[in-house]
Amino acid sequence: MTDANSRSIVSNQPGLHDKLDEIVLKHLSAEFKKPIAAHTQAAFDQVNDKVHAFNGPIILDSCCGVGESTANLAKRHPEALVIGIDKSSHRLDKHDIEYKQTDTGQYILVQADLNDFWRLAVAANWQPTHHYLLYPNPWPKAKHLQRRWHGAAIFPFIVKLGGRLELRSNWDIYVKEFARALELAGHPCQVERYEHDVPITPFERKYWASGQQSHRLVINL
Repeated sequence: MTDANSRSIVSNQPGLHDKLDEIVLKHLSAEFKKPIAAHTQAAFDQVNDKVHAFNGPIILDSCCGVGESTANLAKRHPEALVIGIDKSSHRLDKHDIEYKQTDTGQYILVQADLNDFWRLAVAANWQPTHHYLLYPNPWPKAKHLQRRWHGAAIFPFIVKLGGRLELRSNWDIYVKEFARALELAGHPCQVERYEHDVPITPFERKYWASGQQSHRLVINL
């Protein structure tokens, strides 16, 4: 499953987006009123029951893809319930075939739109101890800034969810922009290179096999 030919990210953006501050500040001061999609509400209600019945830490693995990271995080945090969320049923359906792990840890995978799921989690007063955002889609074209999580209207809800937030990307500008957005929200943090002996997501494995570096930020919100 290792692919050592992963292409590096190409962007027409040499540094932080020049509209980043303006857009983040707008979202931090505005109300997000988009209606919640029925399918995400239904998915959330099912998980919410399990969260309230669970007597232990809750960990979120957002944009979990095939859920390999979710299973790995559950092994690292055996006392926790790890919830992997991705919008793609196609990716999640691969989990049982290639990535399922049953030896230790407790986790569930949910198909949902994070723009809705995160808002519902905040409204339900979830208090995750950890929130992982591992290799989200970088949307590297400058015109797509508002498709990046830190440039999207949902960004304030990532902050409101709290916990120990860890973001990783193979595009350093993405992590630096996210750090700047957190700073504007009153939570300054550092960006660092991330290296480890064991990759925990398929993308991480692929990037490292191609010689690409990971960058990350970690902050207690």
